[in-house]
Amino acid sequence: MRTLALLLALCLAPAALAAEPTIPVRIRILKGSRQGPPMLDPRLADLAGQLGKTAYQRWDQVAEETRPMAFKKPADLRLPGGETLQLVLEASHEETVTIQVKVPARKTQSRITISKTQRIVHQVTDERGGEALFVSIRPWP
Repeated sequence: MRTLALLLALCLAPAALAAEPTIPVRIRILKGSRQGPPMLDPRLADLAGQLGKTAYQRWDQVAEETRPMAFKKPADLRLPGGETLQLVLEASHEETVTIQVKVPARKTQSRITISKTQRIVHQVTDERGGEALFVSIRPWP
């Protein structure tokens, strides 16, 4: 019985070693609006301090997911309106990560470094009709 357990452990070891390290990242897509009465989607209460410092007075969360991100592997998310938001985990140092944020259709790209205790809100589309889309990123949620 011990021999079988040892053989099984040896067979599974290469698979465990081949697994890429990942970091869980909470990603939320937000819509900010200058139109209408001031309102904050209750799901965004943890971002109230950051969102209240912008020119936008109405905030809605339009999507949310937490996904394990592997280094240098693009994570694509569909934005309302059909454009793609691409996030790439570029580096990790102790308690920070650097993530590249791209919207390929707009040819925009930013690099953001975030600590475990931070959540970043970053505008990803131009304002149209008083509205714009933003992404909130939080590693190790």
